[in-house]
Amino acid sequence: MIKYYRTQRGITQTALAKGICSVPHLSKIENNSKEANEETIALLLQRLSISLEEMEEQEGQIKNLLRDLSNKMNFFLMEEVDEIYQTLKSIEHLIPFSKHLFSCELTKYRYFLFKGLIDDAESQRDLLYKQKKNFSQHESYLFRYYNAIFLILKQQFKNADDILDSLYQENDQDTTSGEFLYHRALVKSSLEQSGHAIHFGKMALQIFMNQHNFLRILHTLMLLGINYTHSKIYEEAEGCYQHLIRNAEILKEDKMLPQIYHNMGFLQNKMNNHLEAIKYYEKSLALQPAINPHYLVTMYAIGEIYFSIDSMESAKKYFQEVYSLSKELGNKKYRLLADFYLCRMASPQKAYKYLETKVIPYFEETNEHIDDLTRFYKMLSDYYNDNGKIHEAVSYLNKIAGGLL
Repeated sequence: MIKYYRTQRGITQTALAKGICSVPHLSKIENNSKEANEETIALLLQRLSISLEEMEEQEGQIKNLLRDLSNKMNFFLMEEVDEIYQTLKSIEHLIPFSKHLFSCELTKYRYFLFKGLIDDAESQRDLLYKQKKNFSQHESYLFRYYNAIFLILKQQFKNADDILDSLYQENDQDTTSGEFLYHRALVKSSLEQSGHAIHFGKMALQIFMNQHNFLRILHTLMLLGINYTHSKIYEEAEGCYQHLIRNAEILKEDKMLPQIYHNMGFLQNKMNNHLEAIKYYEKSLALQPAINPHYLVTMYAIGEIYFSIDSMESAKKYFQEVYSLSKELGNKKYRLLADFYLCRMASPQKAYKYLETKVIPYFEETNEHIDDLTRFYKMLSDYYNDNGKIHEAVSYLNKIAGGLL
């Protein structure tokens, strides 16, 4: 701190030390290789026109800014988050000389993650990694936790889960934050472990409700609704989405509403309420820009419902739109799927050949969408069975059974 202000003011060591201490003594103080008594420090700061009280005020200001920034991020107060971050940036030259250096760098890491600035977050993570041996126990905990969030943003859910599980076991579970529990639920959901996702999601929801953290309540209800649906606990899922719709409309969360309506449509379809599902899907479409992947997914979902209820003209209309939009967006998956259904309406025999030679190989290659792949295996197996091709039918049933037949 003394070295920083001395060089900032253009004062030599000789000039600063004169009448206070020797130049070698000052040099050792500036290099942190010698303890100095309070009187010597006070005299040096006085000559630099800085008081100990001013230093203490700056320490307090940094501490308060870090605390406020964390709180605003917890409540997703976006404008205030940016405002506090800029204030912190304006005094960042003071931070290396405070006792909040690592806390500040960790908070900066969290800020980059919060804003979705992946490249900045990665650079900050690498910088912090070099200093991790100097962290306190709490700072080490935060660094590992933020690393898990980084991995979530990179969609490396298994690695993120391993970190969060270790932290959960090592620390007092009773004092775990709502944010931590929410991220545990999110990872478990991404790993299709719906039971665990519901468990941690309910714990997070209780904390967010106690804090009146309304936006995080909506996020958690969405997560719970998705996992109740996957677990076929449809009544609970519907309750979550009804709460979401009501509160998102009150809070004017227009960005969330299209997703909420889509998920409610998906749930209604699972419950065989097909017309109700279409109604919610159409509400979702009405709130989305037409040229985006989410719009494409919702359009395809409506097309599948119309096909399932034998409303072929409507199905054809939606699949044609899906095909055109998927070509425009460069989305191979939905182009293949739309093409399959359009072909199926024109020539089922050609459609199943297309399913076998184009659609299924694409899904197998991408190693994603396991539920869709299983459905297509079953569809093809049924087709071959109906046509007396038992060997081919069994081969696809065997794929569903994981090679156990």
